[in-house]
Amino acid sequence: MNTLIIFSLLVVLMLTGMPISISLGLTVLTYLFTMTQVPIESVALKLFTGIEKFEIMAVPFFILAGNFLTHGGVARRIIHFATTMIGHWFGGLGLAGVLACAMFAAISGSSVATVVAVGSIILPAMTKQGYPKQFGAGVITTSGALGILFPPSINLVMFSIATAGMSATGPNGESVGTASVGQLFMAGVVPGLVLSVLLGITTWYRAKKFNYPRMERATWAERFKAFRESFWGLMLIVVVIGGIYSGKFTPTEAAAVAAVYAFIISVFVYKDMSLKDVPRVLLKAAAMSSMLLYIITNAVLFSFLMASEQIPQTMAAWMSAQGFGLVVFLLLVNLILLGAGNFMDPAAIVLIMAPILFPVAAKLGVDPVHLGILMAVNMEVGLCHPPVGLNLYVASGITKMGITELTVAVWPWLLTMLGFLLVVTYWPGLSLALPRLLGLVT
Repeated sequence: MNTLIIFSLLVVLMLTGMPISISLGLTVLTYLFTMTQVPIESVALKLFTGIEKFEIMAVPFFILAGNFLTHGGVARRIIHFATTMIGHWFGGLGLAGVLACAMFAAISGSSVATVVAVGSIILPAMTKQGYPKQFGAGVITTSGALGILFPPSINLVMFSIATAGMSATGPNGESVGTASVGQLFMAGVVPGLVLSVLLGITTWYRAKKFNYPRMERATWAERFKAFRESFWGLMLIVVVIGGIYSGKFTPTEAAAVAAVYAFIISVFVYKDMSLKDVPRVLLKAAAMSSMLLYIITNAVLFSFLMASEQIPQTMAAWMSAQGFGLVVFLLLVNLILLGAGNFMDPAAIVLIMAPILFPVAAKLGVDPVHLGILMAVNMEVGLCHPPVGLNLYVASGITKMGITELTVAVWPWLLTMLGFLLVVTYWPGLSLALPRLLGLVT
């Protein structure tokens, strides 16, 4: 009954058009002050201690790095490099878009930034070369979602933050720890590469089927020149992932290094941005960071309410009593997350649902790292379908297409993503292979 009251109140507040962050906070305060004896001091204390985590500092730093890269001409050089490599294949510019999105996602950690940076350059070029606008929009809208899966994914950081410090027990009563940012980053690499290939195959198949244009094959000299020009941007992947894996710095420190590195290459190496442009980029990054941190603060308060009312543990006991096995549970998780994606943004979904699902998943034997990647893939799908798919709205702004038209355009790639979601759901080895190889998980 308590669970029903809490979620009914949350849904009602969101249906009024109230921002999710405020809906979360009001739900918690209304419930605590009317149905419990929790003192107001503990609520105020939780608001501050909830975001007093070292890992949270990674969020504004990665956002800042992504903003420098978006405004600093890195995307243009990556697109040119991708075009020289595979532009001569069927749907060459579309395939270059998929590859460029994958590479830019691996240095920005943001799907929206990836769609903006890559889409604003490659979509006009595809239209000019004779591709249907719907084809290009479908490619970039879905490929841009790779930013959620590839490290340094901000959403994977959110999952780690949302479950940090929680205690859970496994099927045999053993203690189950939460997933660290480093484990999640490594776990996202293989699924990210596999999904990139699948989206590329879908693009190639449709381009071949409808005989879309192909580019002339670039010479090896042209490819080397394009690689040399994009080298400093691509090196950020090595700096972040290599630094974390080698133990040189933590994921949070990697975020700070990435921000400084992105500033240096944008202003002093590529010189696409002048020093007078830096305050504007800092202000934009600060606005995005404050928005996310406000959501995190209220989500932490919501998690506190969930824990104090023992809702995750009650759900786990209820599922066990119903005889739900692992297969049914994972199916329910996907349905819940895909449903939530219809009216909530990915950050809010992760921050609300991760603390609820983690104890239940642990009780059924689901690895926390696998759960994090499973949620990330669900968030990718949510970004690409209405009514609140952020990538759709960003792509709509670039292409000047309506949301309905874009929704139809993305379906071939969206179906590919849904098929991939099933694979990730029931094949945990895909997510856990690299972390196990690196000794990060057992």
